Amino acid sequence: MSRIGELLVREKMLSLQQLQQAQEEAKRTGKRLGATLSRLGYVRDQELTQFVAKQYSLPSINLSEIEIDATVLKLVPREICEKHQVIPVRRSGATLIVAMADPSNIYAIDELKFLTQYNIEPVVASESALEGALSRYYDKGPDLDAMLGEFDVDNVDFSGTADESVNVVDLENQAGEAPVVKLCNQILLSAIKKKASDIHVEPYEKSFRVRFRIDGILQEEMRPPLKLRNAITSRLKIMASLDIAERRLPQDGRIKLKIGINKEMDFRVSVLPTLFGEKIVMRLLDKSTLQLDMTKLGFDIKPLEDFKVAIKKPYGMVLVTGPTGSGKTTTLYSALSELNTIDRNISTAEDPVEFNLHGINQVQMHEDIGLNFATALRSFLRQDPNIIMVGEIRDFETAEIGVKAALTGHLVLSTLHTNDAPSTVSRLLNMGIEPFLVTASVNLVLAQRLARRICADCKIPDEKYPEALAKMGMTEDQIRKATIMKGRGCNTCNNTGYKGRVALYEVMPFTDPLKELVLQGASAAEIKTEMIRGGVQSLRMAGIAKILEGMTTPEEVLRTTVED
Repeated sequence: MSRIGELLVREKMLSLQQLQQAQEEAKRTGKRLGATLSRLGYVRDQELTQFVAKQYSLPSINLSEIEIDATVLKLVPREICEKHQVIPVRRSGATLIVAMADPSNIYAIDELKFLTQYNIEPVVASESALEGALSRYYDKGPDLDAMLGEFDVDNVDFSGTADESVNVVDLENQAGEAPVVKLCNQILLSAIKKKASDIHVEPYEKSFRVRFRIDGILQEEMRPPLKLRNAITSRLKIMASLDIAERRLPQDGRIKLKIGINKEMDFRVSVLPTLFGEKIVMRLLDKSTLQLDMTKLGFDIKPLEDFKVAIKKPYGMVLVTGPTGSGKTTTLYSALSELNTIDRNISTAEDPVEFNLHGINQVQMHEDIGLNFATALRSFLRQDPNIIMVGEIRDFETAEIGVKAALTGHLVLSTLHTNDAPSTVSRLLNMGIEPFLVTASVNLVLAQRLARRICADCKIPDEKYPEALAKMGMTEDQIRKATIMKGRGCNTCNNTGYKGRVALYEVMPFTDPLKELVLQGASAAEIKTEMIRGGVQSLRMAGIAKILEGMTTPEEVLRTTVED
C-alpha cells in the first residue's frame, strides 16, 4: 500500500503530511494503510478503489452486490486471505479472479498462483468491503445448533425466578461444560468482529436473548435456549471473577481477553438481578481504537481552535456535555493527551477508569468506602496539580469544589448531562452555584452527539421533499444545492445503511456578552440565541452540515439533535 500512498500524493489527492500521519496511525493500530486513510477521512473508500483501479487499468468490484460460490472460497484458506487482504471471487477456466485492495502486491499474486495452480487475475475492491466479505464468508458466526448438540439440554433445568436457590457446585459444573464455554467465547469474539460497543445478555420469563449495540443502536444477535440461562450467566461471571453464588445483589467486574500476539480487549461487566435471572451488560473497551488525536475527532476548524484555546488556559473550567455514549470520555481523553507534558501534573477522578493513560494519575471511585468525586477532588488539591479531570459533576459539593479549584489557578475538565451547551449554565445555577462564580470560572462548554455514518459501500442519492428539509432547519439555498445521500443496505453494514459514526459538536466559548446574560439571570433559550448570534454552530446546524457533506442522513440528525 505504500506505493499507492505515493501515487495519491503525486496526484494531489493526499498531502505528504497526511500520508505520514496515516502511516504512523496504521503502525500504531496494526491496521492497513487504506483502511486508516478512510477512517481518518483523508480519502473515501470509493474514491480510493476507483483511483487504484484506474492506476493499474483494472476493473473494480462491489463485493456487497455479488454472491461468491462456496467451491471458489475453498480454493484459498482464510489465513492467506487475511494475510494479503484478498478474496477469491470466481473461476473462469484456468483463471481465478481475485479481489484485492492492493493489486501491486506481487507476493500475494505469486503465493495464490502457487497455492491454487490457477492463473490469477486481480480486480480491485475497497479494504472495508474485503473485510466485510471475509467476515461474511469465512465467519459464519456461532454455530448454535452444533454447540447445543454437544450439550445435553434436556437434562438441565434452570426455569423459575431469580431468587430460587441453586446448587453452586451444579452451576460451576454447567458453566464449565465445553459447549457453554465455546458459546460464551463466541459471543465475545463476535461482538469484537462486529465492532459492538456493548453486549446485553437478557433473561425474560419465556425467552433468553443476546443483543449487541452497534453504532449506538441495539440489534438482536441470538436467542439461546432458556434452559441454558444460568449456565451462560455463571460462565460469564466466572470469566469476570465474580461471585456466582451471589444472585441477589448487583456486581461489577472485568474480563480481559487476549487476541493474537499483542492485542488485548477489556470487557467491563455489570450484573444486575432482574425478575427472571441476572441481566449482564458488557462494555467493550478497545484501547487500539481510542482516538486521542484531536484533529481527527471530527471538529471543524473554528470549534477546534476555540476548544484548544480553552484547554490551554492556565486555569478555569472546560465542561463537556451530552448523553451517555456520546463520546464525552474520548473528547476529554484526547484533551488530556494534548496537555500531557513532562511539566504538568494531571490527576483524574473517574467512575470507572475506562482506559489507562501513561503519565496521568487516574483514580477509580469507590462510593461504598466514601471515595466519591468530591473526596477525590479535595485530595487532588493537596497533590500540587496543574490539571484536574472529574468524571462527572453530579451534585453541589463536586461543582463547588471544581469551581473553587478553577478560580485558584487550576484547569478543571469535567462532564455534565444536559441537552446542549447553554443548558449547562442553567444546570450549574440550579445546583446552587452563584452566577458570578459561573462567569468567573467557566472557559468553554462543549456539547456533542454521535450520529451514524452512511455506509460507503452502498451510498446512493436520496430524494427528499424540500418541505421536510426546511422543517428540520435547512435554508432554501442549502436545499437547492444539496444532494442528500442514504445507505441502501448491504452486507458490509449488515443491511442497516450505516457503518461507523460521525461526531456533531456545539462549542460555546464563554464570551463577555454571554457572561453578561448569565449575571442578568437570562434563560437557556436567551443564552442560546446569543451563542448562535456570536457565530457558534448549534448541534442541529452541525448535523445539517454533515448531511450536506454526504456523511449522514436527515433521520439521524433528527434522532440525535433537538430543534434550535
